[in-house]
Amino acid sequence: MISSFRQRIITWLILIMIILYILYSSNLLLLTKGKRHCSTAARLNAATGEQVERVRLNADTDEQVERVRLNAATDEQVERIGSGNISRSTPISESRVTRKRKLAKKRKVEEEQEEEELSIDELSQRQDTEIKHIVFGIAASTNLWEIRKDYIKVWWKPNETRGVVWLDQKVNLQPDDELPEIRISGDTTKFKYTNTQGQRSALRISRVVTETLKLGLKDVRWFMMGDDDTVFIVDNVVRVLSKYDHNQFYYVGSSSESHVQNIHFSYGMAYGGGGFAISYPLAKELARMQDSCIQHYPALYGSDDRMQACMSELGVPLTKETGFHQYDVYGDLLGLLGAHPVAPLVSLHHLDVVQPIFPKMDRDQSLRHLMKSAKQDSASIMQQSICYEHKRYWSVSVSWGYVIQILRGVLSPRELEMPTRTFLNWYRRADYTAYAFNTRPVTKHPCQKAFLFYMNRTRYDPVKKQIIGTYYRYKSKPPPCRWTMDSPEAIDSIIVSKRPDPLRWQRSPRRDCCRVSRYSRKGSTMYIWVGSCRKGEVSELIPQVGS
Repeated sequence: MISSFRQRIITWLILIMIILYILYSSNLLLLTKGKRHCSTAARLNAATGEQVERVRLNADTDEQVERVRLNAATDEQVERIGSGNISRSTPISESRVTRKRKLAKKRKVEEEQEEEELSIDELSQRQDTEIKHIVFGIAASTNLWEIRKDYIKVWWKPNETRGVVWLDQKVNLQPDDELPEIRISGDTTKFKYTNTQGQRSALRISRVVTETLKLGLKDVRWFMMGDDDTVFIVDNVVRVLSKYDHNQFYYVGSSSESHVQNIHFSYGMAYGGGGFAISYPLAKELARMQDSCIQHYPALYGSDDRMQACMSELGVPLTKETGFHQYDVYGDLLGLLGAHPVAPLVSLHHLDVVQPIFPKMDRDQSLRHLMKSAKQDSASIMQQSICYEHKRYWSVSVSWGYVIQILRGVLSPRELEMPTRTFLNWYRRADYTAYAFNTRPVTKHPCQKAFLFYMNRTRYDPVKKQIIGTYYRYKSKPPPCRWTMDSPEAIDSIIVSKRPDPLRWQRSPRRDCCRVSRYSRKGSTMYIWVGSCRKGEVSELIPQVGS
C-alpha cells in the first residue's frame, strides 16, 4: 500500500517536472524567436535607411553634377560669345547674356537699397517715453518777458507739449498768445543769499522743478528745466530721455562750452540755460529736501549750482548729453552749428547775445526758418556729413537743414568735424584754450576761405520719399585766389536729397555720409545725396584716374 503510494507520488513529480520543462522550453523559444525578429527588423531598417541615404546622396550628387555641367556649358557659351566663335545653333544668345548681366546689376542695386533702409523691427530699442510724459518748467523774468516770449512760441506745441512758465510778477497776456500756462513763483524771502555778485532770483529759479512737481500733474515721467531764452527741439528731447529708465534717479544735461565757466562752477553741473531733465522719482526726492539743502549754500551764485549741490547731497551725478547747448559764447554760431557733435540737437541758448544763425534775418525769423527743416527730420537737424568733390578737389561739409560749406583743397574729416572759431568765449576773448572742446582757427589763406550755402527752403517729395532741400550761396565777395583749381564761386545753389531717418538715434552713433552726384547743365547747381553710410563707405578723397 505504501509502496504503491510512493510510486504514484514519484510518477506525479516526474510528470510535473516534464510539464515545467516543456513550458520553460516553450517560453524560452518564444523569447528567442521574438529577439530574432527584432534583430532582423532592426537590421532591415538600418539597411533600408542606409539605402535611402545612398539614393538621396546619389540624387544630390547627380543634381550637382548636372548643375556643374550646365554651368560649364553656359560659361563655355559665354566665352564663345565673347570671342565671336558661337554659331547660330548655340542655344544661348548675346541678348540673353546682356539681360542676365542687367538683371544681376539690378539685384545688386536693390540689395544696396535694402541695406540703407532699416525697418523698425530691426532696431534694438523702442521709444517708450512720449511728449505727453514730459513737463517743461520754464524760468522767466517779467522784465524780459515781452522779448523772450517769442523764443518760447518758436518751439512750443499747443495741445501737445505740457509745461508752466514761472514768473516773478504778473504779466499781461494776449488772447492769441499760444504759450504755456503762466504761474507766479513762491516766496523765497526765508532763504539766505549772501553772494554779492549774483541776484536773489537764483533762489526762485532753483525751485522751478519742485514747484512744478507740487502742481500734481498726472502721468509725468520727466521734468525738463529751461530758461525763457532756451529753444528746444522737442522731438529730440523725447528721443534723448527715451534712452533712460524714468523710474530711476536721473539728472540729464550738459556743461558749458566755456572751460573757465566749468572750472568756476563745476564740470559736473548741468547748465539750466541749455536745459536739464530730472526723472520723476528724483524730483520727488528733491522736493523733500530742497528747502533745507538751499539753506546750506547761501554763498552760491546761481540756480544751477544750487541744483547741482542738492544733487550731490542726494548722490546723483550728471548724465551728460552733448546735444544740450548752453552756448556761453559771443559772435557767430556758424563754427559750432556747422560741426555739431554726433548727437541729437536738443537745445539752443543765449540767443540774445549771439548773431542770428541765418544771415539777413532777425533772431526770431532765423529760428522759425530752422524749424522748417526740423519739421521734416528733427532727428537729423544740424547733423554733419563730410564728402569730397573728386574731380575738382573740393572738401564739402553739410550741416543738414542749416548750411553747406565748400572749401578748395582737401581737409581731412578729423579737421572738418572740429568747429572753426567764428565766436568768442564768454569773456569776449579770442583764446582757443578757453573752450571745453577742440577748435580750429578760421583760415587766413584767401584760397581756403569757405563758401557758404545756407538753407533756403525744404520740402518732402512723397513720390521719391525724400526730403529735398535747396541751399543758396551767401554772396559775399571772396578774396582773390591764385590757385588754378576751379572755384566754388561758380556754384549758385545746392540741392540736397535725404530720406527721413526718425529712428537714427536708436542705432549706434555715426556721422552721415554724403555724395556729390551731379551738376545741372549750366553747372551752377550741385546735387548732393545725404544719408546713412553704406557698408564699407568712408569719407575720403579718391583721386580720379588720369587727373
